[in-house]
Amino acid sequence: MLEQFLWGYFPYIVLTIFIGGHIYRYQHDQFGWTTKSSEFLEKRSLRLGSILFHWGIIFIFIGHVMGILIPKAFYDAIGVSEHMYHTMAIAFGLPAGIVAIIGLAILIQRRLTIKRIRLTTSKADWLVLILLAIVMLTGFASTSLNVNANGFDYRTTISPWFRTVLTFRADPTYMESVPIWFKIHIVSALCIFIVWPFTRLVHIFSMPFRYLSRSYVVYRRRMPKQQ
Repeated sequence: MLEQFLWGYFPYIVLTIFIGGHIYRYQHDQFGWTTKSSEFLEKRSLRLGSILFHWGIIFIFIGHVMGILIPKAFYDAIGVSEHMYHTMAIAFGLPAGIVAIIGLAILIQRRLTIKRIRLTTSKADWLVLILLAIVMLTGFASTSLNVNANGFDYRTTISPWFRTVLTFRADPTYMESVPIWFKIHIVSALCIFIVWPFTRLVHIFSMPFRYLSRSYVVYRRRMPKQQ
């Protein structure tokens, strides 16, 4: 019953809250739609931690897209064997995970040790940081414990399950043989999407893309009038 709920119904509950929450937040709290940056309180640790975390997350995201959204049959068709794929996943996934975890650790340590920042950290901020830590540590543990190329193959279990979710035909049977670390990783990631609309994570949808196409701003020095 629990398995049916987690892998058959829970993803759609999460999706409903994620979409509805953003719509509600945008309509009722546009002024709060911000990162609430604490850069003016401390810059050095924020700069290092943020760079490591965000770059690590970018490569992790790319790896997840390649491993989950792209079917195994596609790799087989272009001649990428199981061993080749697994080697690439380990070679790029583990370093990216280490970089992201170090960045997150710096950001957490910054909020714990700097009083001014600790006082401005909300419960929602701590919840996001805890969930991110669980997601990243369980993801790293899952990858590390699956170093052997003959180990668990998520491309024949988690990947097709995820694609059935996207097509609104979720099939929980794909998740029956999935190791516990992977399951914790997925559930904690889904929990992040639940709290996402109500935290500062909404800033990811407010990137200033218009700056790339806006006209140049020309500044001219005002000359004093000649007497």
